[in-house]
Amino acid sequence: MRKLSPFDVLISQFDQGLRTVFGQPLITERINPAKSTEDAELTVEEKLLSSRLMRVNHAGEVAAQALYQGQAMTAHSDSVRHNMRRAALEENDHLHWCETRIHELGGHVSWLNPLWYQGSFMIGAMAGIAGDKWSLGFVAETEHQVIKHIDNHLKQLPAQDIKSQMILEQMKEDESRHATTALENGGVPLPKPICWMMAMTSKIMTKTAFWI
Repeated sequence: MRKLSPFDVLISQFDQGLRTVFGQPLITERINPAKSTEDAELTVEEKLLSSRLMRVNHAGEVAAQALYQGQAMTAHSDSVRHNMRRAALEENDHLHWCETRIHELGGHVSWLNPLWYQGSFMIGAMAGIAGDKWSLGFVAETEHQVIKHIDNHLKQLPAQDIKSQMILEQMKEDESRHATTALENGGVPLPKPICWMMAMTSKIMTKTAFWI
């Protein structure tokens, strides 16, 4: 297999970014967890709330995809790079499921997705440069914070919106596994000030994506 040059890697990352933000990213063979579930009757207000919450989750997956791609590009070891890319592929599943559900609800994805991707890619690349143990610790902390957001959204969703709930439950399971894998592969806990900054940045993104 031909070894990719730095230019090849940049082209590949640019293509991945375009697919994530504007096109159809590559996904795994997994079936949408809500595919076989019939849609419930929702009021206009309930559809609007669900679509906004799912838009926030979609924006979060755009950011997660960028983080993984940035970390994979600057990873120090091949094993970490492989794990990052596998996790990124599963995050693409989440992207696809969330976008499908948003369209079913009559909503739209965040218009700021290019911004979320660009900023998160740079953060991921810097985390990778810092070293694999810190990069993996960054993954674990990110996933733990994502799980908290998902739990919060599960409480806010209309009780009869089973399809959105099923998608978020599967996402939560995947995020938990990614966090565990990152720690098992050598990730270390991040300093509390870094965790706090991550939480504040996430809060800004989620509140903005809810409306835009």
